[in-house]
Amino acid sequence: MKLAPSILSADFSRLGEEVAAIQRGGAHYIHVDVMDGHFVPNISYGPTVMKSLMGKTTVPFDVHLMIENPSFFFQDFATPNTEFITIHEEACSHLHRNIQEIHDLGIKAGVSLNPATSLSTLDYILEEVDLVLIMSVNPGFGGQKFIPSALEKIRALRNIREENNLNFQIQVDGGVTLENAGIVMEAGADILVAGSAIFSGGQAEQRTRQFYKQF
Repeated sequence: MKLAPSILSADFSRLGEEVAAIQRGGAHYIHVDVMDGHFVPNISYGPTVMKSLMGKTTVPFDVHLMIENPSFFFQDFATPNTEFITIHEEACSHLHRNIQEIHDLGIKAGVSLNPATSLSTLDYILEEVDLVLIMSVNPGFGGQKFIPSALEKIRALRNIREENNLNFQIQVDGGVTLENAGIVMEAGADILVAGSAIFSGGQAEQRTRQFYKQF
């Protein structure tokens, strides 16, 4: 299992300390949720906040662009620490081109699907992507409850990957907790994104470690 704590739920007055805590806890990625108030009904932060962590952590950035016209901002989020840039199928008129543009920056490309979006929208792109992010809540706000139907979607995606000998990773974001992490992983997830479950209560290091104890 790999864990990508979402700093959307971190205490921004002590962001450096929060990131240091999840690094000590063994986090594989720092999940960077970027929202523009248009594609989703919330505004988060931009590349300046992410770049402020450069030199303060060795944990790679996992950038999730929940924004319109994401290709306008690929270069802004491309840093030596950036491992993934993930964009939404629903926000892209030219998804294949956008995936190529991310790869041209030397960064792994991911594509995300909202809860009501069918896996079939990815039929002609799965060979090109490094990661598929299944949203298990409607994007825009932290602290929401996991949508149970996401489990079947994760299972179906895992089966597609196996049947076609593909290599993308499956990431799940939304309502992931210590209580449901096990069933999400059993369904086929490789990377779990957790925000509130990690950063609530000021015990990010301990909570990160607790996730890994589930397996």
